[in-house]
Amino acid sequence: MKLLIVEDEKALSDSISNYLEQESFVCDQAESYAGALEKIEQHDYDCILLDINLQDGNGLELLKTLKSNHKGDGVLIISARNSLEDKVSGLKLGADDYLSKPFHLSELGARVAAIIRRRHAAGSNLIRLEETLIDIQARSVSVHGRVLDLTRKEYQLLLYFAYNKGRVVSKNAIAEHLWGDDSGGADNYDFIYTHIKNLRRKLVEAGAGDYIQSVYGMGYKLMLP
Repeated sequence: MKLLIVEDEKALSDSISNYLEQESFVCDQAESYAGALEKIEQHDYDCILLDINLQDGNGLELLKTLKSNHKGDGVLIISARNSLEDKVSGLKLGADDYLSKPFHLSELGARVAAIIRRRHAAGSNLIRLEETLIDIQARSVSVHGRVLDLTRKEYQLLLYFAYNKGRVVSKNAIAEHLWGDDSGGADNYDFIYTHIKNLRRKLVEAGAGDYIQSVYGMGYKLMLP
C-alpha cells in the first residue's frame, strides 16, 4: 500500500519510511508544504502521515485542500502539538486519527494499518475472493486453505487488486502504487506484466480462478463471478 510521509524533520521522516517499508508499505516523502501539495495533487495514497507544523505552511491547510478536492486518502496527523484544540480541529477536518510525538514506530504502523483496513476492508483483517483468502495481518494468501508462496510484490499486487475489485487500474497506477517515486514514470511496464503473470500462474495452479484480467489499452481488472 502506498503512503505519503509529510514531515520536515528529515531524520524522522527517513526513520518512519524505513520502518514502514519493512512492513511492506511503499513510502513517498515530502519535507515541505509545497512539496506535499504537489504530491497529493498528482497521486492518490492509501494513507498520508501529516505533520501539522511545517516550515512553509500548516498541515491542517493541506488537510482542507484534500477534503475540498474530495480526495479519499486516509490521513493520520503526527505532530508535536499535543493540544486538544489541534486534535479536535484535525479530526473535524476529516483526519482519521491523531498521534502525538514522540511515538513508537510500532504504534504508528499499527494505526496506519488500521486506517487502511477501515477504508478498504470494513475493519477486517481478512479479504475473501471466492476460494482465495487474503490475511492482511499475517500478510499471507491461501487458496482452499493452502498458503501460497508469493513474493512481497505479488502479495502487494493481489491486495491492490482486491482493494480495487471490479475497477480498471492502469499500469501507471500499479507502478506508482507498488514502487512509489522509484517507479520513475517508466515508459516500459514489462516488469509489471512479469509480476502479474507470475501471480496469476500461482493462483491458478493452486486452484483459484483466473480473475485478474487484462483490459486492452487500459490496464488490468480483478473480476469475480
